[in-house]
Amino acid sequence: MIDINKLLYELSYHESDPVLFNSGFFFYYFALFLMCYLLVSRNKTARVWVYTVFSLYFFYKACGYYVGLVILSAIVDFNLSRWIHESPDKKVKKSLLILSIFLNIGLLFYFKYTNFFIGMINDVTAGHISTLKLILPIGISFYTFENLSYTIDVYRDEIKPVDNFMDYLFFLSFFPKLMMGPIVRAADFIPQISMPYRLSSEDIGKGMYLIMGGLFKKIVISDFIYQNFVQYIFDDPSKHTGLECLIGVYGYALVIYCDFSGYSDMALGIARWTGFKIPPNFDSPYQSSSITEFWRRWHISLSSWLRDYLYIPLGGNRKGRVRQYVNLALTMLIGGFWHGASWNFIFWGAMHGGALALDKVRIDYLKKSKTVITGWKASFLKVLGVLITFHFVCFCWVFFKASTFHDAWSLIHQVVYDFQPEIALELYNGYTAVFWVMVLGFILHFLPSKVEFSVEKILGRIPVAGSVAIMVAFIWLLVQVKSTQPMIPIYFQF
Repeated sequence: MIDINKLLYELSYHESDPVLFNSGFFFYYFALFLMCYLLVSRNKTARVWVYTVFSLYFFYKACGYYVGLVILSAIVDFNLSRWIHESPDKKVKKSLLILSIFLNIGLLFYFKYTNFFIGMINDVTAGHISTLKLILPIGISFYTFENLSYTIDVYRDEIKPVDNFMDYLFFLSFFPKLMMGPIVRAADFIPQISMPYRLSSEDIGKGMYLIMGGLFKKIVISDFIYQNFVQYIFDDPSKHTGLECLIGVYGYALVIYCDFSGYSDMALGIARWTGFKIPPNFDSPYQSSSITEFWRRWHISLSSWLRDYLYIPLGGNRKGRVRQYVNLALTMLIGGFWHGASWNFIFWGAMHGGALALDKVRIDYLKKSKTVITGWKASFLKVLGVLITFHFVCFCWVFFKASTFHDAWSLIHQVVYDFQPEIALELYNGYTAVFWVMVLGFILHFLPSKVEFSVEKILGRIPVAGSVAIMVAFIWLLVQVKSTQPMIPIYFQF
């Protein structure tokens, strides 16, 4: 007999237990959604309604009644974009665009940065202004940027505004990208809505590979390493030796990559199975041999958004080299602030901005001098570049992850002044499983891309029924793993 009260409780939003891609609830939710979606797959309007209703419910399960913000944002920008397109007056167009930017940034600022600036005012004035009891709506940074790119593209006459409001609400609320992106452009997504739903063997193989790979990254690698080692290090670095802290930083580099890219992969895989192709958000970023290359491979949707809607409007490389370096630094500084309301994030962005500017100087020098390096020297410099870039990124992760500057500098102090390499064997014996999972994570990350393509082709040859059976078996195995460790929701304040 079904317990109605328990069922209603499970279907309701709970702040302490938001829905996650790797939760048991999501598997039931996704199975029901997929069944309903396939039943109406031949009818475009029905597909849009089913997907949108399920997406809005997913938003509700993730952040409660803040789901209303998504609907409100869609209504505002749907109408503003149409008015921008229809107005013959350039001044009116610009005024409407400014209004859209003001409303979107204002909404994001209110929920994400109000308490941060109240704290700043209190620190500067020794005041006692009470902070607001605000809950950061999950995904607000992503759909705010999507709204902005849409209205800006309409203003630039790069795309035409959507005629059907439900299409736009569907685009904005598309649940696979809710929690951790990627940031999807309307120009890439909306034209796919009207296309007939067809699922090819390539879609099956690619989708299954992405979903299974994303779950593996999240549950087997990220959650396991974080729960069993990394969180202890960052909770209080001063209690650990420098060797432990250094390995903890390497571990966190895997955690944030596997957590973030794992969610993105699942989003891409789910989208692929439902007839939508979303550009990849990560491309083995730790294989980068320069910081410039790193940002072409890490959080690609954010990097391209910052380039197109911030860096280029600031002047890009059109106003001289000094201005270009300043624009790079400023863009990354703002990008750091986008990640969260904390001086740590700002400092993290500033370090990456400075590194990008310096790397641009290096690139310009090599172009000017027409230096061409080949042979073993090129290979050596490639490997050296990968090592330097990886360790610079890891150094920056310390400030990204640490709760305060004090904790960040405490960790660095331990690495520099209290390394204690003699405890290596003891440390290995205490965390053998963690270290081998870390080794596995890095091996998988540095595998050639052709291995990935080969696996996708193999999976693509499996019939649909077989694919479903493999997915069920794989999820069952992960549930067994999950039962031995809690799921760690790492949202990074997006």
